[in-house]
Amino acid sequence: MVFEQAEARATRGVMGKYLSPAVMTEVLKDPDHLELGGVKRDMTVLFSDIRGFTSVSEKMDPQDLVAFLNEFLTEMTNIVYVQAGVLDKYMGDCIMAFWGAPLIQENHAMLGVRTGYDMVKRLHQLQVIWMARGLPKLNVGVGINSGPMTVGNVGSTMRFDYTVMGDSVNLGSRVEGVNKEYGTNIIVTEYTHAIVKDKWVCRYLDLIAVKGKKEPTAIYEVFHPVDEEPEAALKRPDGFLEGWDEAIRLYRAQDFETAKEHFEALLDLYADDGPTMVYIERCELMAEDPPGEHWDGVFVMTHK
Repeated sequence: MVFEQAEARATRGVMGKYLSPAVMTEVLKDPDHLELGGVKRDMTVLFSDIRGFTSVSEKMDPQDLVAFLNEFLTEMTNIVYVQAGVLDKYMGDCIMAFWGAPLIQENHAMLGVRTGYDMVKRLHQLQVIWMARGLPKLNVGVGINSGPMTVGNVGSTMRFDYTVMGDSVNLGSRVEGVNKEYGTNIIVTEYTHAIVKDKWVCRYLDLIAVKGKKEPTAIYEVFHPVDEEPEAALKRPDGFLEGWDEAIRLYRAQDFETAKEHFEALLDLYADDGPTMVYIERCELMAEDPPGEHWDGVFVMTHK
């Protein structure tokens, strides 16, 4: 009994900084779930990063900046924990989290997407509070991917982290950065989308080749759950998604002039929509210099 209590304390000490209280409780019921040696599983990873944080940091006193960042990270981490996620690490203003270990979570993709959605929803609420306090209006990009990942303790004999590795993790990191290209908040890969598409309203964004990956990946923007009324900032007008799908069909068929007309009509429906403005510019360029009959529709990302 004494040994078991000591083992539980040791487990809690090692894993307490990563796991939500709910997940920790389940782990302590059966420590064999932990499998610290390293295992490969189907999991979901999330990366969240503040947009333009460098410019924000240059305008703030160091102490105020740290307090502001800590407030933001606390709010976002609480959402990870509410959705039974594992906090992998902070990388400056970036949060990395995952689902599917140490406990097997069959709904790992749903939990990851809900976390990203709740992060953005909470951020919209915080923006009002922060602006009233004279603080900057932060914005975030969230990237989510699902697939096979290796999870376990990685490091040296002196220090290690419980983390995930593999191509699926790297892809999650890449798609987070893709938000900058399209002016979006939440992007999921085709692998996550295939799991959650019946429960979440999403739109196809593009077929991209990210840096470090040979095969192109379809990406989708997450709007809101199918069975929930979205807040105004996350809602699109009636007919927008149908119009978007038709504009994308024309674009991929290389009817760039007609596609541009459809995208411009969408901009009248929903002003300042980032992806729509991106495609209008692309249509103009491709109408002048058509890609040719062998074009596969892939957009090559030249940066991370």
